[in-house]
Amino acid sequence: MLSYQHSYHAGNKADIHKHGILCAVLEYLLQKDKPLSYIETHAGRGLYDLKSVEAQKTGEAEAGALAFFDQYISKPENTYVKLLQKIREEYGPDFYPGSPMVAAKMLRESDVIHLAERHPQEVRALKNFLPFPNVKIHDKDGFKMVKGLLPPNPRRGILLIDPSYEIKSEYEELPDFIAAMHQKWPVGIIMLWYPILSPSRHEIMLQNLEDKNFESIYRHELFFDQVKKPHRLIGSGMFMINPPYQIQQKAKDIEGLLKFL
Repeated sequence: MLSYQHSYHAGNKADIHKHGILCAVLEYLLQKDKPLSYIETHAGRGLYDLKSVEAQKTGEAEAGALAFFDQYISKPENTYVKLLQKIREEYGPDFYPGSPMVAAKMLRESDVIHLAERHPQEVRALKNFLPFPNVKIHDKDGFKMVKGLLPPNPRRGILLIDPSYEIKSEYEELPDFIAAMHQKWPVGIIMLWYPILSPSRHEIMLQNLEDKNFESIYRHELFFDQVKKPHRLIGSGMFMINPPYQIQQKAKDIEGLLKFL
């Protein structure tokens, strides 16, 4: 399925929730000098113009990242806010980083980044925005890439799974896929982002994940008002295996930043 275009939704409140938590996890891992791997199944283009025709059509960025900039950009006390400020200074005041850019800007040359993307124009954008020797761009299905990579080298690191959920079978297939990848890479932090929609489709998936009896998990959800009706996105969720220490407080910090929007 190649119809989904994240440019229409980039910089919405769900993105801020997802990327804020990702930033906190990366910050935790970077406390050690040991190199790490960052792996992402659905990369997108890495950098988004929030004043583009696509972004303005939905109004999600206006209610999300652009409002967030106005509220916090002069007070960069949070690591994620500091990162956003850095991106705006480098690329312009209307640009917002996707998760590949968040990872690329935070990680070191000794770390390895694997990004999967199938949209030809998004692949071209990734290569343009992230021309770094430690970034490996895979023009292929993200789930197949992950199966071939795990366990990665370096062994420490993160797998971010962030599908479009346009393919409804993903809700049913993800729990078994994640369990299999955790078995291949038991030390890795696996992060699954999911939308909270009206009506709900994620609850059975989350229950199936929790029934896998992973040794250590964390789940954080954030709810917000619909930007436009009949837009069905009413919240954002993150399910995590092997969550880092103090992630609960970091997630609450992000939630606190978003409550004013």
